[in-house]
Amino acid sequence: MIAILDVDYRENDTAVAACVTAHGFGDTAPVGEYTVQVSNVGAYVPGQFYRRELPCLLAVLATLPAPPTVCVVDGYVWLGDTDTPGLGAHLFTALNENKAGSVAVVGVAKTLFPGAEPMAEVRRGGATRPLYVSAAGMPLSDAAEAVRTMHGAFRLPTLIKRTDTLCRGAV
Repeated sequence: MIAILDVDYRENDTAVAACVTAHGFGDTAPVGEYTVQVSNVGAYVPGQFYRRELPCLLAVLATLPAPPTVCVVDGYVWLGDTDTPGLGAHLFTALNENKAGSVAVVGVAKTLFPGAEPMAEVRRGGATRPLYVSAAGMPLSDAAEAVRTMHGAFRLPTLIKRTDTLCRGAV
């Protein structure tokens, strides 16, 4: 199962984390949709975004009926090289700290973070601007191909867009 994750921040230190699940990257519709409201969300600290977002992602993942094999996050896995973890690498560590790397994490970012490596540019739907894909727990080439072949005619795949809409629309 694939879990596609996103978070929307609200007033009063709250956030809504959303997760859309699918059987495979090419699925046209979600298998499940989950949201959770998180209180006492920390403030944004430049260079430490994961401290704010990771607890939200883990909270919504805890509501799934079964653990995913792959998580897709809105952002980067690596921020400079494999010694500089981003949100995705922190999620990968949190999910696999007592296992042998059984949950892969794919980062899909809409804007370029200079120096973020390893990373692949993926163009979809005739878009001139790429998506920036990074990964932990699976080869980068496989992650890039999976994102490239996700359902949808536009730059942003259908299920990633659905997750974004779900967390922004949840009360």
